[in-house]
Amino acid sequence: MFDIIIVGGGPAGLTAALYARRANKQVLLIEKETFGGQITFSPKVENIPGFLALSGNEFAEKLVEQVLEQGAEVESAEVLSIRDEGDGKTVVTDGGEFTARAVIVATGARHRLLGLPRETDFIGNGISFCAVCDGAFYKDQTVGVVGGGNSALQEALLLADLASKVYVIQNLDGLTGEQKLQEQLAARANVEIITGTVVDGFEGADTLTGVQVRRVADGQTRSIPLDGLFIAIGLVPQNEAFADLLGLDERGYVDSDERCLTATPGVFTAGDCRRKSIRQVATAAADGAVAALAACDYIDAR
Repeated sequence: MFDIIIVGGGPAGLTAALYARRANKQVLLIEKETFGGQITFSPKVENIPGFLALSGNEFAEKLVEQVLEQGAEVESAEVLSIRDEGDGKTVVTDGGEFTARAVIVATGARHRLLGLPRETDFIGNGISFCAVCDGAFYKDQTVGVVGGGNSALQEALLLADLASKVYVIQNLDGLTGEQKLQEQLAARANVEIITGTVVDGFEGADTLTGVQVRRVADGQTRSIPLDGLFIAIGLVPQNEAFADLLGLDERGYVDSDERCLTATPGVFTAGDCRRKSIRQVATAAADGAVAALAACDYIDAR
């Protein structure tokens, strides 16, 4: 039996593993896809404390190396469910079952995609999801933002301070974000808002050079040359398989505050999968530390 099993190998899960091992707990970290999570899609990251710049892959590799050096065990598998058995928790994966005294769920949230051909090929090669992270790469260039809610409008405002031209492309006939944000965007001379229009395809070989868009009302299509495209149509938390243990809010996020506790004693949460206002690498790492220390306290108290 492990002391702590961590589900998810992004910055939150990896940081949790680091802190748990520093507290001399036996740790198993389970990740179904890529260790490092969403940040591995970023070709250059400049907002991680302690680094002027590095790629998302480099950052993930450093985290994994650090965690392995501390003695954590890792497993590549998909977690299908978690059973609460009182003093122990059983984590069921597609490669077997593992037990622990406590579990930290750090499954993250994936960006909702448009579902178009070649979309994943352009992620990190013209398609981004975070203006705070990647906006500076498009200084004095032309970018597009897909979406019309608060997140999309906030992204567009940030980009308008950097890019020479910003297109906001919304499939509905109007924007749905706050009126104040709409007014701020409308006042920007370098912002063009295109409503009632959907993105139908991407242009470019290895790097994005533009998008094909289609007007919903009459089906008219055209090409918009772009240096970059920011997709802001929402996030999808990866919590469904554990809903009965975690306690989810109306959007599917773990209904947990900064203490990283869940509805089940001995089960904790960290990172983008929980309810929070800011989802960045720094906040994910902070959650990982809090959740790990909370799990250690839970184990020690018993």
